[in-house]
Amino acid sequence: MTSYRLLLNPEPEGGYTVTVPALSGCVTYGDTIDEAISMAKEAIELYIESLVAHHEPIPDE
Repeated sequence: MTSYRLLLNPEPEGGYTVTVPALSGCVTYGDTIDEAISMAKEAIELYIESLVAHHEPIPDE
């Protein structure tokens, strides 16, 4: 399985927005760092599933 770099950005109202630079548009949110990372893992899985379903290449980091 490919690993992807995550960028966690603290939000002024609390929680963290997570982006995955290698996967354009892959963005999620969590109330805590642990939740944000967990949500990012799920978002990456769904993003990859969509790429496979549409016969698109899977980006490397």
